[in-house]
Order: sequence, then C-alpha cells, then structure tokens
Amino acid sequence: MKIQYPYCTDRHGFTLVELLVVMVIVGLLVALVGPKVFPKLGKGKQAAARAQLELLSQTLDHFRLDVGRYPTTQEGLTALVTNPGGAENWEGPYLKKALPNDPWGKPYQYQSPGSHGEFDLYSYGRDGTPGGEGEDKDVTNWE
Repeated sequence: MKIQYPYCTDRHGFTLVELLVVMVIVGLLVALVGPKVFPKLGKGKQAAARAQLELLSQTLDHFRLDVGRYPTTQEGLTALVTNPGGAENWEGPYLKKALPNDPWGKPYQYQSPGSHGEFDLYSYGRDGTPGGEGEDKDVTNWE
C-alpha cells in the first residue's frame, strides 16, 4: 500500500522557480562577498613577490661571499643555478629549485651594478610594465 502525502508527487527534481531562487541567493552572496575578497588576492601576490625578492637578495649575497662579486647583468640570476663560466670559488647551485618567476608568471628583472645599490632586483607587477598602482605596482628590492 502506497501512502500519499499532501503536496507530494512522484516527480523528482527542482522546479524552475526553486532554481531561480537559489541562483538569486548565490548571486547576492557573490555580490556582497566578492568585492571584499578579490582585492586581498592582489595584496597577497605583492607580499609573495616581496618575500621572493628578499630570498633572492640573500642568495645573491651568498653568491658574492663565495665569488667575490655579484653576477653581472649579462650573467643574470641564472648564475645562481649554473656556473656562469669564469666564476672561481662558485659553490652553487645557490637555489634548491629552479629560478622562480614572480607571482604573475614573469621573470624577475636583475641589473648589476644597479641604479639603487650594488644590484637592482625587481618585478613589474601584474601588468609587466614599469610603474603602476595597486597590483600593477612594481615590487623592488630597494623600497
């Protein structure tokens, strides 16, 4: 014997009205929470770039202690991974893993001698061009 409950049918699934109500609720949640969460993602990438610059700067200092100089601009940061050729007392590789890109997937920029110190190490930020605001702002080792 089958028991019939009021307002119940044998059909399974959701009605169009139920789906629309759920979609409106999800849309409202995204509209309220999204603007508060998305700006923090950019700040996190900026902080990650600063941390990587600091670690690369320390690694460059270690290279200088062994070799007696910083890598030239032509040798670049790859001198931390492979011997640049004529570098005596090279004790590398100085990085345990491959040379990292910045959080936006672009290579870090390196110049030695630098305009702001013995070397300049920087990322152009999300847009990949000098200058910018917010997540597009350059991240440097001299600021």
